[in-house]
Amino acid sequence: MRLTEYLRARKWSQLFGYFLFISVLAAGYYYNLTFVQLGLIDLGTRIVGLSRFQVSVGMSALALVAFLTAISVGTALDRYGWSRNFNAKLRILWGVIVLQFLLTLTAPYLRTETAFGAWIILCAVSLGTGMPTTFSLVIDLVPVEDRGWVAAAATACAYFLANVYPLQWRIESFSIVMSAAMAPAVVLLGVFAFRDVAFLDSLKRQHRDPDFGVGRFCRPTAVRTWSYEFWSFILLMFGVYFIDSLGFLRIIETPAYIYTSWQSPDFGIHLLIGGIHVLTAIMAGVLYSNFGRRWLFLLVFGLFGFTHLMYIFDIRAGVGEAPLLMPLFYSGAVSFYTVLNFALWPDMSTPDTIGRHSAIGVGFAGFLATFLSTAVVLYMESTTMPLVNHLNIVDALALLLFFLLLVMVYARRMVMLAHSREQKT
Repeated sequence: MRLTEYLRARKWSQLFGYFLFISVLAAGYYYNLTFVQLGLIDLGTRIVGLSRFQVSVGMSALALVAFLTAISVGTALDRYGWSRNFNAKLRILWGVIVLQFLLTLTAPYLRTETAFGAWIILCAVSLGTGMPTTFSLVIDLVPVEDRGWVAAAATACAYFLANVYPLQWRIESFSIVMSAAMAPAVVLLGVFAFRDVAFLDSLKRQHRDPDFGVGRFCRPTAVRTWSYEFWSFILLMFGVYFIDSLGFLRIIETPAYIYTSWQSPDFGIHLLIGGIHVLTAIMAGVLYSNFGRRWLFLLVFGLFGFTHLMYIFDIRAGVGEAPLLMPLFYSGAVSFYTVLNFALWPDMSTPDTIGRHSAIGVGFAGFLATFLSTAVVLYMESTTMPLVNHLNIVDALALLLFFLLLVMVYARRMVMLAHSREQKT
């Protein structure tokens, strides 16, 4: 681990680089998990007075605009060389945080559908700009060998905080928390972005070092954007996000499950779920550094398949209070794929492709999958589909992808063995 070398050598600038990246990534994800995904529902339905269907359509529009913005910004970062310019990335990120700070302050005062729609568009632009810019910072701040546990640390921080505070999913609570957290960040990032801070000078050149700039899976040959390898993992991650949203959007609308877990009045349950996120994020960080990507995707699909199977069995049994084991397994699966998502796209990139690859990875596999799954959930609800049938479909998708990936891994191994035998003969 490179971190221990920096600690022994007391290289404070490099250590600050770890802290800066984990903080920015965790804060950005926390904002997306709480204020955007959960706060928007409360803002639209309770404050503005829209129907749940109208809010869901708005959230789908947010995901689509964020996806298009991420692709545009990620491409621009690489084309104009901003991916290699540390100060340029900090300035873009500062603009994103200022915009999100203003959106956070004004959100509780929205009262009309038009204002709600305009707010969603601006929020989507800020998210789409912030994601590829944040991921591009990794080539300046985190060496390749430490990216697994750094991704685990960011995941653990974001999910633990999201589960323990705030407990009420109300836009006023989210607004207060996020405004208080963003105010010092706006000042500090503004200083780093627009003043010449000598403490950060060594970080600006680190992307030139192959140990920072060239991702783990780009050695010895860089992964091309339009290659089978890159798009196979894009589609796998798309499947993960699609399955997660398709199941979770329905589960959180079911009082028997949501009020015994993520919205429970018992603070101990929130601590337990947050602790499971931390534990599984650490496990995922260790596994990411030691196992192939396909095996980790197999684990994620397997976890989702098993978890939804437990929900289906519980619905069919229909007795007693919902077991806590189900949300715990669900949380573990989410932490696993989040660590994978944070580390995978930088490790499939170089300084020339980090903006574009992370934009496609996060935009297509994250935002667009969420947009499509939300639309599918709306369609299923319009047909008054029972919960058990809905989760049956989610479970079938997870198991289908699990077995398809298992066949791919087996076929790939057979091809490699065949090539090896040909070379020997």
